[in-house]
Amino acid sequence: MEEKYQVFQKRIKEAASFLKLKNFILEKIEKPDRILKFYIPFKRENNKVIFLEGLRVQHSNALGPYKGGIRFSEKVSEEIISILALEMTLKCALSNLPFGGGKGGLKINPNLFSEKELKKISSLVVQKIYPFLGPDLDVPAPDLGTNEKIMLWMLKEYQRITGKKDLAVFTGKPLNFGGSNLRREATGLGGVFLLEALLKKLNFSSFPTLAIQGFGNVGSFFAKFAFERGFKILAISDISGGIFSSKGLNPFEIERFLTSKKSLSQFPAEKKISNEELLSLKVDVLVPAALENVINKKNAKNIKAKIIVEMANSPVDLTVDEFLRKKGILQMPDILANAGGVIVSYFEWLQNKKREKWSSAKVEKMLKLKMVKNFERFWELYQKKKIHPRKCAFILALLKVAQKIENKI
Repeated sequence: MEEKYQVFQKRIKEAASFLKLKNFILEKIEKPDRILKFYIPFKRENNKVIFLEGLRVQHSNALGPYKGGIRFSEKVSEEIISILALEMTLKCALSNLPFGGGKGGLKINPNLFSEKELKKISSLVVQKIYPFLGPDLDVPAPDLGTNEKIMLWMLKEYQRITGKKDLAVFTGKPLNFGGSNLRREATGLGGVFLLEALLKKLNFSSFPTLAIQGFGNVGSFFAKFAFERGFKILAISDISGGIFSSKGLNPFEIERFLTSKKSLSQFPAEKKISNEELLSLKVDVLVPAALENVINKKNAKNIKAKIIVEMANSPVDLTVDEFLRKKGILQMPDILANAGGVIVSYFEWLQNKKREKWSSAKVEKMLKLKMVKNFERFWELYQKKKIHPRKCAFILALLKVAQKIENKI
């Protein structure tokens, strides 16, 4: 992770150099506004007392309230959360949202705790950080290991402590507690909107072939929306392995199968493949929608796709960006491609603030408009400067943040 952080900072500096940003602005962007660390003594149901370690990184509020998920994961660290908070600042800026970046985490494996324990833990987290939360201060959302139920528990604890009835202090809530239509689908759907906009620019004469790594929330919705539009999905994988069909896979059939079976590898398909084999398939579009750094120095030479749509956070090791570019592979960077989730989080926040409830049709229309506008700005710079797509995305995001910082200082 240390290497990733160093490479990430290097890429930020390269984009800042392109913009000729003043040193104090770059330094302000690189450093978070605040890091909140906390420790929670917690008595488990077996009466054993353990200490839980957590933090919330508030990176920048130059554009508006801090915005970013809270994750429950054993891999939580200050370094990881700090990178993710900075990435959220850039993602919000690139999408022209009135938010800054934040990220939080608790170092636990949520699968080892009962629902009753998780509810108590969620309340204890809020007790530690509630003075720094609020609709116009910091607006958390679900992330790895958390979900809409946990957001509801946190919201109720915030309301209990403060006496405030604000719904807009958390997003990703259940639909009947201030959540937004299409929030679950948003990241995958937004990615498909982006891919459609890209294919239009590239004058694709037919629907592309796809390989999708990851069939969780993001990958499954991406697959279903792509399938509905006529895209041919040759391969899909999850943690258990992957499946391939030269005739194409139906993600709706796969989803139905998984309701009774736990493993995708058990699905009757033409061929069983590994996750590594999926990455090296000859397809038009490769969609890494699972873990970070799955495309790296070891396997970059094997990538045969023409386009990579980064639906996971940091699925491509930044050190292989130029190698992939020289191979003629076009990357759609994560802060552009997977922004649908935070965009609809913004819509949820806005609905709560206005005390409105938008239909699925309205949310979908507005999400498409936002994703296409973001892409058009990005594509204009990419065509004009002929630099790496990730650098284009960083440049556009940094420009937005830098202007606000300079105005405030």
